Amino acid sequence: MKLVINTPGSYISKSGECFLIKNKEAKQEISSKKVEQLLVTTHAVISTDVIELALENNIDIVFLKNSGQPLGRVWHSKLGSITTIRRKQLFLQDNPFGLILIKEWILQKMNNQADFLSRLAMNRRDERHDIIKEAIGVINKQIDNVNSIPKEKTVEDVRNSMQGYEGTASRVYFSTLGKIIPEKYAFEKRSRNPALDAFNCMLNYSYGILYSSVEKACILAGLDPYIGIMHTDNYNKKALVFDLIEMYRTYMDEFVFKLFSTKKVKEDFFDIVEDGYYLNKEGKKLLISAYNEELEKKIRYKGKNMKFSDIIEYDCHKIANRILKEEIDC
Repeated sequence: MKLVINTPGSYISKSGECFLIKNKEAKQEISSKKVEQLLVTTHAVISTDVIELALENNIDIVFLKNSGQPLGRVWHSKLGSITTIRRKQLFLQDNPFGLILIKEWILQKMNNQADFLSRLAMNRRDERHDIIKEAIGVINKQIDNVNSIPKEKTVEDVRNSMQGYEGTASRVYFSTLGKIIPEKYAFEKRSRNPALDAFNCMLNYSYGILYSSVEKACILAGLDPYIGIMHTDNYNKKALVFDLIEMYRTYMDEFVFKLFSTKKVKEDFFDIVEDGYYLNKEGKKLLISAYNEELEKKIRYKGKNMKFSDIIEYDCHKIANRILKEEIDC
């Protein structure tokens, strides 16, 4: 589970092998054996004993901004694997194998988008059904475009085209979601920080949590989160995390969309500051609780029944092993 510190003024200390959380509202003791990640989303005090307990149990401590974006983390100093992987990562954007990986990740994202819209179309028999079907057609066209890129090319050769195909698919995908979500929460397009509407606000926060999970999986697998393929190191950010997260965004889209369509979201879950939407304490509580439930669900993934919490680490280890085995001139 992800242990979330969401109440201002909380104090986290150690009690045996447990985390002890105290604040004005409650006092709670949670075994470190049940925790995989400690997320701090507000002003809080953490004792050094808590940090030591977390490091001993491979629990990373992540500090999040109000938008849900990771601000920083405390993680053990051991490398996940040998440095050969990192050395080879540096050359992937100029090697055809790098393009093979990027095509796989982008195609997985686009296919997930088309599959999600197809499931939504099954439950709608009005004009929204036609809107969804039209969007699926556009996404499938972009899938064909990506598949048509010659395998002997490199990412450097086709970066602009790939970003164009991905961008076109995403624009029509989010425009369609905005038209079929409950009318009071309708939106026109994807908006980031700050979000311009409630749906994107909640989606941004869920992506923020997802970023931290992808970075953690990279570290465990021995991948360098800063060395990307499609996203280059010019971003001065965790470029590989931006590459890899594309495969999993739709899982967040679906579970957030479900929260809205099942009327679990309330207008007072959001604070509006200078025309931007920010998730407040109650909104975060709903989202994180639902996210923890999603982590424990088993889904069919690449021929296996797996918990969503295990999928990202599974993929990162597979990717690391493929990079190690590939002949890449360094």
